[in-house]
Amino acid sequence: MDVQSMKLLATALVMGLGTIGPGLAIGLLAGRALEAIGRNPEATPKIQTAMILAIAFAEAIAIYALVVALIIKFV
Repeated sequence: MDVQSMKLLATALVMGLGTIGPGLAIGLLAGRALEAIGRNPEATPKIQTAMILAIAFAEAIAIYALVVALIIKFV
């Protein structure tokens, strides 16, 4: 394998593995938040605020994976 194909393989692995965790985390967060809202509808604003903040933090990890993948590909 030459260097270019190794870079492409590493880029694909970083993006694939780097988005599995945040994808699962966001799905679990949304599911648990909906369960909590279903049990206690009066707490919806507090639950939504915490859920959106947690989703933003989980999504940041996927963005870090994208940055690493771009560095591998272009450097």
